[in-house]
Amino acid sequence: MTADRETLLRANRQCYQQLTAADSPLCRIVSDEELQDPLHTVDGIGWLGGNIRGWNVLCLAAGGGRQSCLYAAAGAQVTVVDLSPAMLELDRQAAQRRRFNVRLIEGSMDDLSMLPRATFDLVVHPVSTCYLPDIGAVYAQVAAVTRPGGLYISQHKSPISLQASAHRRDGQFVLLHDYYRTDPVPAPEPSTAVSRRLREPGAVEFLHRWEELVGGMCRAGFTVEDLIEPKHATKDAAPHSFADRGAVIAPYVRIKARRRGGSSESRPSKQSEKSNLWIPS
Repeated sequence: MTADRETLLRANRQCYQQLTAADSPLCRIVSDEELQDPLHTVDGIGWLGGNIRGWNVLCLAAGGGRQSCLYAAAGAQVTVVDLSPAMLELDRQAAQRRRFNVRLIEGSMDDLSMLPRATFDLVVHPVSTCYLPDIGAVYAQVAAVTRPGGLYISQHKSPISLQASAHRRDGQFVLLHDYYRTDPVPAPEPSTAVSRRLREPGAVEFLHRWEELVGGMCRAGFTVEDLIEPKHATKDAAPHSFADRGAVIAPYVRIKARRRGGSSESRPSKQSEKSNLWIPS
């Protein structure tokens, strides 16, 4: 580890320690209602095929007492890796309360050397790649622990969302930051309910370009099978609200990818092998 990386990890760890202490919505454990149909809760669009019983699942940078219990309730064997001890403690409490057997590991998403190679059927990765400058290093680690034919479901902050203002200026959202940047994105000013929902206070975040988000995933050994931008716009949204901004700027992108090298059923066609992008016939 370099000193710069240590400083970065320390800042982002502290961010989530504080969010947990403040009972942020990002740090709320799973509800009984969500557990009534756990697979639908985590996979409403059906990417996982309706049954993950017996799957070996890694919840990466996914502490907080929600993801781990939902996948465990759906019948999976669950491991959680998260940078924040406080977030992992929420997982421990939630799993203990519901008697789920969940393995918890404190660590960073760009170093999964503590995990066995090529063993996970599914890696679930909520929004967090923005906290590290090199998304390629993260993808390489995920590829190393995912079995051939296994799935990688990840969500990321859209590049334009990190570039743009949190609120309209003279009726328009404004691009504030360069696209081709390698230094952290400055914190939003002023701090409002919308900006705090878009950016975690105190976190150090980096903008990842589309060629890094999608192309980097393909180069790491994955075939992209689907991609969506979850809709956060609502009809007649109040001005200066999160939904108002969501009508113009999609804040997140969710990607379904499969680790190459599995059986013939899971391998892409010759055409898609070249681009590593699955295209429906």
